[in-house]
Amino acid sequence: MQLKGYVPSYLLESKIFNINYEVQQKEIDFYSESIKDLVDQCFVDAATWGLKFWEEFLGITVDENKALDYRRSTIKAKLRGTGTITVKLIKNVAESFSNGEVEITENIQPFTFEVKFVGSRGIPPNLEDLKSAINEIKPAHLSVQYKFTYTVWKEVKNLTWGQAKNDSWNNLKVRKVI
Repeated sequence: MQLKGYVPSYLLESKIFNINYEVQQKEIDFYSESIKDLVDQCFVDAATWGLKFWEEFLGITVDENKALDYRRSTIKAKLRGTGTITVKLIKNVAESFSNGEVEITENIQPFTFEVKFVGSRGIPPNLEDLKSAINEIKPAHLSVQYKFTYTVWKEVKNLTWGQAKNDSWNNLKVRKVI
C-alpha cells in the first residue's frame, strides 16, 4: 500500500506533507513486514524464530544450533506421528526426515521392521533425529533396522576415469549414475 496514492496530488507539492507521508510509509512498510513475519511463524514450513514455540508445544528439545530444515522435519514428524501406529504412519514420518521415498518392511516373526531409504542415496544427515522420532512412535516390542542405498559397482563400471576422477568417493557412492 502506497500512502501517497491515497491523498490528493496537490498535497504532495508541499515539502512538509511529502516528508510526513514518506515517514509514515516507512512505518506502514515496517508493520506490514512484521505482520507477515508473525503469520509465517504459524506455518512450520515458513517459520524461523517461531520454531522454538512449535518445539516447546510438541515437547521437542529446542536446539537452535541445528539447521532450520532439520528442526522443521522434526516438528513435522512429531505432528504426523500421532494416532494409531501403522506402516503408513511410520513411512510418513520417515519421509518427512529424509525428504525422499522410503520403504517399510514388516518382519512379523522376529518383531522387527525395516526402514529402507530408496528415494535418496546415502545416510540422511538428520538420521539421529529420525531415529528418535521413530523410537517415540513405534510399539515398544518392535525393533527397527535402517537400510541405506548406495551406488553399486555395475552402475559405476560404465563411467570413464575422466568422468569419475573429479568426484570424491563419498560423492560417487551416493550419486545416481545415468
